[in-house]
Amino acid sequence: MPEGCTILEAVPGIGNVGKIVIDGLVKKHPSRTLGWIIHPDFPPHANLDEEGLIRPPRLDLKSILMPNGETLVAITGLMQPMTAAGQFEVSESILELASKSSSPRLLVLAGLASGPEERSIHVICADARFRSKLEASDIIVSRDQPHSGMIGIAGMVLSLSSVKGVNAAGIIAETVGASCDVMAADRMAKWIEQAFDIPLDLDLDTTERTAARLMKEIDPTGTIENILGDEEAEVSTDFYV
Repeated sequence: MPEGCTILEAVPGIGNVGKIVIDGLVKKHPSRTLGWIIHPDFPPHANLDEEGLIRPPRLDLKSILMPNGETLVAITGLMQPMTAAGQFEVSESILELASKSSSPRLLVLAGLASGPEERSIHVICADARFRSKLEASDIIVSRDQPHSGMIGIAGMVLSLSSVKGVNAAGIIAETVGASCDVMAADRMAKWIEQAFDIPLDLDLDTTERTAARLMKEIDPTGTIENILGDEEAEVSTDFYV
């Protein structure tokens, strides 16, 4: 792990918002794989990678070189452990990586199911001192959203961050809940750029192409045209956020 880098974490969930942002960054900017996080409670589903090599279920650790020379570290994958214990242990591993590499901030990217007119970005954290630091930078930190809480790796990483001494913040975009919410991902990327002065340099075309690739990986029978053309919102019940 490179030292002193901002870390972005996202796995598939409602709208796949954070996943689209990270995958878009990996595709658009120079990146390389640093390693994997492997756990026996991942679904037993191995996949072929881009080189046609069979790979185990995992989370990838990737370094991304941004246009300004800054390096970001991304932690992402197509799945998370199927058990509560597995999600807890993988979350601890993510926080240990952040702590050992002296990361100034760990940003957990997720979506929150809401109405089609709702377009807010909510920021949450588990440490009062880090919250004060964010608010001193004119970042509004939510006290009431998501009001039903968070489950899975996203919730565990954020809630355990204060225990592990890691500055972690959840960046949660409201989404209609479609399988791939391109517009919410675009809003999230622009918000991160402005709030943390990180030039992600993503555009709507990039996020749309990324969403199309993601749909093929998650559901080979689906198409991005079908998702974007749905008149009714498709809200997943698998994960609240």
